[in-house]
Amino acid sequence: MPSFLNLRSIFDLPSKLSRLEEINKIIVNHKDWQQIEEIRPLLQEKSSIEETIQLWEEDKKALEDLNVLYELAKEEKDTQILKEISDEISQLETKIKKIKLQWLLNQPTDKLNAIVEIHAGAGGTDAQDWAEILLRMYLRWAENMGFKVKFLDTTRGDEAGIKSVVFLVEGHYAYGFLKGETGVHRLIRISPFDASGRRHTSFAAVSVYPQINESIQIKIKEKDLKIETFRSSGAGGQHVNKVETGVRITHIPTGIVVQCQDQRSQFRNKEAALMILKSRLYNLELQKREQKKKEIYVNQKEIAWGNQIRTYTLHPYKLVKDHRTQLEVPQIEEVLNGKIDNFIEAYLLHKK
Repeated sequence: MPSFLNLRSIFDLPSKLSRLEEINKIIVNHKDWQQIEEIRPLLQEKSSIEETIQLWEEDKKALEDLNVLYELAKEEKDTQILKEISDEISQLETKIKKIKLQWLLNQPTDKLNAIVEIHAGAGGTDAQDWAEILLRMYLRWAENMGFKVKFLDTTRGDEAGIKSVVFLVEGHYAYGFLKGETGVHRLIRISPFDASGRRHTSFAAVSVYPQINESIQIKIKEKDLKIETFRSSGAGGQHVNKVETGVRITHIPTGIVVQCQDQRSQFRNKEAALMILKSRLYNLELQKREQKKKEIYVNQKEIAWGNQIRTYTLHPYKLVKDHRTQLEVPQIEEVLNGKIDNFIEAYLLHKK
């Protein structure tokens, strides 16, 4: 069971209380409240620290209650309650791990929801199956984190898997956690689609963007948009598939194309497509400001040899290796079941 002292060190409470006291003094002594922009960053920091202190109080109480319950159950040798305590401890440890990761995130967009795209690359049916495996991995990770997922666009594979998918992950710091997943993911395995049982290498590209909220203004001119409608091929019932509910939007100046067909009406699909477009345009502007030379969109790269950020090997041995951080994890089944926190943490520490 996590100890009280370990919990205290994880939250680093003394330094946060000290910093909160400093900020409060500055705010109290601030003279001109007409110039609130001068101290807005401090107000935001104050809110963040107070949120952390509240989490500390909640987790401290939860840990104390579990300790009391554990002692009682141990005396009475109640195995059922002990099992329930064990489950609650696991949930508490997951929550604390999430908080530790949040402290590695300090960019304005890190707290936002995430838009995730997965595109099958080189490898045919194997690649489409691999894209669906990655989708399941992220869905299970999101479920473990307590995040919600909303599908925006899905194109099924011809024989199996998916050609592409776009979905929204809703949760505090969803983008910050997932942004390091952007890149080409490679799978090496004995193909289930090869009658000869040969080893195949498949690729899929993952792109992650922040969902832009109302605090970030992105202006799009109507004349810069080409809007097309089409019949949806996704779920939604006969009505959805008979009328043109799917929406495809092309941003003419940049050539960015987005589409959405998984919502039940043309209006909702258009709304979702515009949301994706705004997020991509914002991401594009950020990268321009930082003057990055690399390609902006992973799915514009060749999704094949030489571009992978991570390799998942199922044969002749089992290993997941991240080529940026050099982290290696042999428990590939656990990783594909959504346990990617080690890779997320390693990437965030690597970028520090």
